[in-house]
Amino acid sequence: MKLVGRVAFVTGGGGAMGGAQCRLFAQEGAAVAVADLFPEKARTVAQEIVAAGGKAIGLGLDVRRADQWAEAVAAAESALGPIGILCNNAGANVRVGFDEQTEEMWDLIVGSILTGSFLGIKAVIPSMRRAGGGAIMNLGSLASIRPGGGSPAYGAAKMGLVGLTRSAAMTYAKENIRCVLISPGHVDTPFIRQDNVYSPNSLATSIDNPDNYERRRLATPLGRLQTPDDIARAVLFAMSDDAAMITGSMITVDGGAHM
Repeated sequence: MKLVGRVAFVTGGGGAMGGAQCRLFAQEGAAVAVADLFPEKARTVAQEIVAAGGKAIGLGLDVRRADQWAEAVAAAESALGPIGILCNNAGANVRVGFDEQTEEMWDLIVGSILTGSFLGIKAVIPSMRRAGGGAIMNLGSLASIRPGGGSPAYGAAKMGLVGLTRSAAMTYAKENIRCVLISPGHVDTPFIRQDNVYSPNSLATSIDNPDNYERRRLATPLGRLQTPDDIARAVLFAMSDDAAMITGSMITVDGGAHM
């Protein structure tokens, strides 16, 4: 029970990785504000937590909009109390090269990943001050280490999170607020398996294609793709007092794929 008495605000909470974090946080004693672009997905996860004896609410949130952040944070604090944990999971990607990536794609990807995390930190800090401190997780990627040539917006946004994390860590350390970057490798989720409006996939990109799945698996020295629970356990550690002296750092959870 590492999070008893804590309130967590999780974006992308209706998705695979965000949902795994929400469920694990609740099991560890936290009250959880599950926020997602798709409110019905957020409410479903929140209802699962409540049915299991936990405390949670579901909220709709477009992380690219400061006004929605203000409303969601106010609703979460009113229902659950001051927020002590923020997990910025929300993201998007369109897997095309530099020549094919449009300004609209860039705005979607950078807005969801980098701007959304910036707005989230700004929105939650006053609540963390009222809580007496807190911990923030920004969700990086292998692209935070080696972005490569595909989807320049995704690489720029994930690399940008390195700077954002360090800036927030330095800015708020004296207020007992930490900020950590968690960078997963190849995680088996709908983000790389299904065809979504925020992450389009085709046979050429989806891991439903056995060739694509095997390529990612072979790129992972430990021999398997990560699961959402693998990432959630790392996030739990980073957000708990076990990581009380970790801030401004990147924790890589990728089975060795960055090597």
